[in-house]
Amino acid sequence: MKTICLLLLSYGAALAQSQNPLTDAVMARYKTIRQNLIESAEAMPEDAYSFRLTPPQRPFGEWIGHTAMGNYNYCAMIKGQPADTHALHGLEGKAALSKALTQSFEFCDSALKDMDDRKALTEVTIGDKKVYPVQGMIGLVSSGNEHYGNIVGYMRSKGITPPSSARATKK
Repeated sequence: MKTICLLLLSYGAALAQSQNPLTDAVMARYKTIRQNLIESAEAMPEDAYSFRLTPPQRPFGEWIGHTAMGNYNYCAMIKGQPADTHALHGLEGKAALSKALTQSFEFCDSALKDMDDRKALTEVTIGDKKVYPVQGMIGLVSSGNEHYGNIVGYMRSKGITPPSSARATKK
């Protein structure tokens, strides 16, 4: 609940005029993290998909696959259905992983397309578990930001300017 309040406060007066301030706040953050992650996957060269910052850390490509799996899990929760990520396990290479990430965001786009505050706060049942779509919405954005933060280190160590920084310098 504290996270929801902070999200709403950060958008101030513009959201106060909205019919769906919660959904609008989440969607604004989602669109940014979606763009950052897809552009990161595209910017990293194929040979760097196996790169690890340190030996115990996952390689860059695994971050992309892990993010795609998380997207499906969170967005299935938003849709009120079980997630299926079996096809994503074991994917390798830039083309396959970038495609999986883009498709996971397309799945999320469909989950969020008609979302509003009322729907976000309406309990749904997935199997024997009761959840609220807003849980998936917040998880999607916070997880995406966490993963992007990790990915930025990989990009910078390879001399690649992360997409968010590249856009900021163009302004």
